[in-house]
Amino acid sequence: MNIIVNGQEKNFNENITIEDLLKVLELEGKVMAAAVNMDIVKQDSWGAHRLNDGDKLELLDFVGGG
Repeated sequence: MNIIVNGQEKNFNENITIEDLLKVLELEGKVMAAAVNMDIVKQDSWGAHRLNDGDKLELLDFVGGG
């Protein structure tokens, strides 16, 4: 199934969760927020939130600066 992650189309197995996707992309602990199709998904729901073919996933990390 194809999922667009931060603007790039990627292919994943069926029934993948946000948490699984982060493991596959080696982004565990690096992502602070996730939105699926422009809807924020709370971090404590990432293990249960199943992605669907064609979903648009935005992964965000907050960076401080000045």
